[in-house]
Amino acid sequence: MYQKQLEEYFAAHQAQMVEDICTLIRIPSDRQEPKEGMPFGEGPAKALEAAMEIGRRMGLQVTDYDHYVATFDVNQQERGLDILAHLDVVPVGDDWTVTAPFSPKVTQGRIYGRGAADDKGPAMAALWAAKAVKDLGIPLSKNCRVILGTDEESGSSDIRHYYAKEPEAPATFSPDADFPVINVEKGSYSSDFTASWEEDKQLPRILSVKGGFRRNVIPDRADAVLEGIRLETVNDACRAFEAQSGVRFYAEEKDGKIFLSAQGTAAHASTPEMGANAVTAMVELLTRLPMADSEGFRKLCAVQRIFPHGDWAGKAAGVQMEDEVSGALTCAFSVFEYSLTGLRGMFDSRVPLCANEQNMRDVLEKAMNEQGMQLGNRKMNPGHHVPADSPFIQTLLRCYEQYTGKKGKCVAIGGGTYTHHLKNGVAFGCADPEVDNHMHGADEFAVIDQLVMSAKIFAEVILSLCR
Repeated sequence: MYQKQLEEYFAAHQAQMVEDICTLIRIPSDRQEPKEGMPFGEGPAKALEAAMEIGRRMGLQVTDYDHYVATFDVNQQERGLDILAHLDVVPVGDDWTVTAPFSPKVTQGRIYGRGAADDKGPAMAALWAAKAVKDLGIPLSKNCRVILGTDEESGSSDIRHYYAKEPEAPATFSPDADFPVINVEKGSYSSDFTASWEEDKQLPRILSVKGGFRRNVIPDRADAVLEGIRLETVNDACRAFEAQSGVRFYAEEKDGKIFLSAQGTAAHASTPEMGANAVTAMVELLTRLPMADSEGFRKLCAVQRIFPHGDWAGKAAGVQMEDEVSGALTCAFSVFEYSLTGLRGMFDSRVPLCANEQNMRDVLEKAMNEQGMQLGNRKMNPGHHVPADSPFIQTLLRCYEQYTGKKGKCVAIGGGTYTHHLKNGVAFGCADPEVDNHMHGADEFAVIDQLVMSAKIFAEVILSLCR
């Protein structure tokens, strides 16, 4: 009903919206050491101050919640909708080429800079949507609140602080993902596992194995040191396994020991099929070598049986499952250390809605215990689901279709968003899933037309839910 007015409004205000995004990008807001009044350090606090100044200039009602988050209200009526975004960013490297990370550059219809896509650009699209509704003077019976946090990238303690003080709105979306609507987020179960034994000096033996650095990243590197085995034997095993594993192996002899490395392909733990896991490949290769029979080697073989290379569905571990709404389980064995007297591993599972403690955690615990290994964490993180046929989701899809001309649909993901623990919260935009914005990487950018279109969609949603 208000599409023509919104089109005209954003055509007139696009330049100011872009400048507001650039203002925020100029502030390095990765998490830093806390200071008084700055719970996540100086950068996030400065970004929040800048956003509040923008909100006051817009005529929105601004409230500071202890510098954890700030809220921006269209009016003082009962809340009908919350829009939840964040101003903190991930750290930067020195491999940027288009511009420096915190020196925004507008070129070829894009804004380059850290946070342009995640999540300063979308945050400003939400604020400008709220301002548009206010400026157009369209009567509302409910309030829309934009909530901007400062700790999403490092654990979301900002939002826990806010919701300890305020109730949830009847509906919440976060423009911190892809369009159309992410209404299902899988649960997760991650844990370490350990085993120990007495040193066995029989040769050949494995002196050490090390690979992976974070449980939610498919590792692209693993290393091992062997003793009492011929280099030719190791190389033969490497060549035989490389084509099957998709991982390259390199071995050299030095000071009577074999130094072995595996080079795979990194990926996010929620999409393990996109990578080539160097840890699982290394473990499987080692079990193929003619090592002396020892308790440590038997434990290594047990690890391989539970987490064989290429099995990201949890089949060997006995936890393979899926459901129609959220899809299939994924399991990533991502961190491993092995010594002469013990081992420690970590895995990260993204589990469908049908998973529970009995069919997931207890099954893995039994498999570990039978092999003399101990599972650490016993707590599962449940999945999140807002039904696709709910009026809220149908409103989001209708507004998306109205402004994009594309068919809307609901999507399930293995990762978690800002709204994972909100009863009626989903992720909605701003990114086009067909565009690689280099989020978290060098030369991050946002497409200006995509951000402006998102702001129009968000304004339409506000009018639909609060008018």
